[in-house]
Amino acid sequence: MKRLLLLMTTRTYRAAAFLDAASRLGVPVTVGSERPQILQDRNPAGHLTLPFGDRDRALTEIRAFARTHPIGAVLAADDDGLLLAAVAASALGLPHNSPESVARSRDKHATRVTLRDAGLRTPRFVRLSLDDDPVARAREVPYPCVVKPLSLSASRGVIRADDAAAFVAAFERVRGILATTSTALATPETSRWILAEEYRDGEEVALEGILGEEGLRTLAIYDKPDPLTGPFFEESIYVTPSRKQPAVLRAIEEQTRGAVTALGLTRGPVHAELRLDADGPWVLEIAARTIGGLCARTLRFGGCAALEEIVLARALGLPVSSYAREPDAAAVMMIPIPRGGILRAAGGAARARAVAGVEDLMITVPVGEKVVPLPEGDRYLGFIFARARTPERAEAALREAHACLEFDIDPVDTPGGGG
Repeated sequence: MKRLLLLMTTRTYRAAAFLDAASRLGVPVTVGSERPQILQDRNPAGHLTLPFGDRDRALTEIRAFARTHPIGAVLAADDDGLLLAAVAASALGLPHNSPESVARSRDKHATRVTLRDAGLRTPRFVRLSLDDDPVARAREVPYPCVVKPLSLSASRGVIRADDAAAFVAAFERVRGILATTSTALATPETSRWILAEEYRDGEEVALEGILGEEGLRTLAIYDKPDPLTGPFFEESIYVTPSRKQPAVLRAIEEQTRGAVTALGLTRGPVHAELRLDADGPWVLEIAARTIGGLCARTLRFGGCAALEEIVLARALGLPVSSYAREPDAAAVMMIPIPRGGILRAAGGAARARAVAGVEDLMITVPVGEKVVPLPEGDRYLGFIFARARTPERAEAALREAHACLEFDIDPVDTPGGGG
């Protein structure tokens, strides 16, 4: 059986899902991460410590490992390893997205330029250096606008500004976020720049797909029923199947397909975020990975197969029994952080789990840890999962369960924290 090299940093939510999928498929796995594991010496083929911030050195380590442990595919669990996975697969002669296409998709400015040049619908935008004077640049920005870093994910550092004064404040806040964020996994092209792009009002949706010789195959389309209007863009609920009309769904797929083609992505998972207005779908971003966090748990195919099983099977050339999603609706809520501070207690979980339709509830922040809301923060308090016969019932179950939860957060001096 071909070996999978799975790249993931120790901060990922995605480890268990991919390792479970590999186990179900009978695929041997080598985990490549930035820190050595305690039992690594007992299973040297199962773990490879890699300097994610130094791709040349990491590639040397991977090549040396592959000489004694042949690798059949290289995958990244999430954003941190995407570019290294593409570079490594290329060096090993394995099917892969080109490193250039992955780099374009990881750089929000490069994505905007690519989509604009391909004649696709994309907001007006301006790229700004961290060294710029935001007061002087404010006249160039389209208002209302969204100010964002080029490479951070999970809506971190994404702020709406409706006028010049708000833009200056947002720029300074994003500059502060980048100053306190590790850039070891960023590139020089993304770590020193900020994007200000036109804000387009409308609902958001997400498309989960897989690329291969047949092009883009849509696996699921999610509605995001909560309005994302700013000033920050904290995502909460994803529900599938989408309740949009068939013509709208076709337009979402068409716009995503055009964006993927323009960026040059050709294989593997695709997660697309789009916004819908009177003009149609606008691509916000395209990621060459699966949906983030634990949200992929909403997807089951052919009755029980997980999304990660499809991704691994496609990467290794194994058969996929079915791409058909289960008939019931599924939904997930990423539990938002209401305020910054120290999490002292999380109550109401038993009542929330007892809500009809709730499948699981996970609080992922340990009691005693500091929590930081958006735009400075980069995680959620946890996840609630629901399944029901209809999207409406699945969504309602999440909202009822969330209302049962109580979080005791002690205010401390954190950015965006306090009452």
